[in-house]
Amino acid sequence: MGFSRILLADDAPEILAAVTELLQHDFDIVGSAPNGAQAIEAVATLSPDLVVLDISMPVLNGLQVALRLREMGCTAKIIFLTVHQDQDYVEAAFSAGAKGYVFKSRMNTDLRTAINTVHVGKIFIPEAPILHYGSDCGIS
Repeated sequence: MGFSRILLADDAPEILAAVTELLQHDFDIVGSAPNGAQAIEAVATLSPDLVVLDISMPVLNGLQVALRLREMGCTAKIIFLTVHQDQDYVEAAFSAGAKGYVFKSRMNTDLRTAINTVHVGKIFIPEAPILHYGSDCGIS
C-alpha cells in the first residue's frame, strides 16, 4: 500500500540517497530536487502523488514550496522530513498544507509509517515531548 509516485526534495545529497535507499523497494521514487525552485519544477513535470520536503533548502525553503504548490493547485500530499523539532516549525508546516512531519533523526522508523498514514487520509504527527497538540491548534 502506498503512493505510486514520490518526489524527494532535500539539499543534502546524503539524505536524498538515504531516503531513496529506504523507500525504493516499496515506493516509486520518480525524482529528487536539491532546492525549492527545482522541487516546484519537478512537481510540475513529474506529477508525483507525494512530495517529501526538507524545510531548510536554498532558493526556496520547504515551507515556501508547500505554499506555492497549493497556490498552483497541486494535489500532491506533502510530508516534511526535517531536523527542525521546534513546535513553531511543525505548526507552520501544517499551516502550509503538510499532511505529515517526520524528524530526520527518526526517518528510518517513521517515514514509511508517515507515508502510509497520509495515504489513507490521516495526518502523521511525530511523537516528541516538546510537541503538544491540542484541539486548539487546528490540526485534524
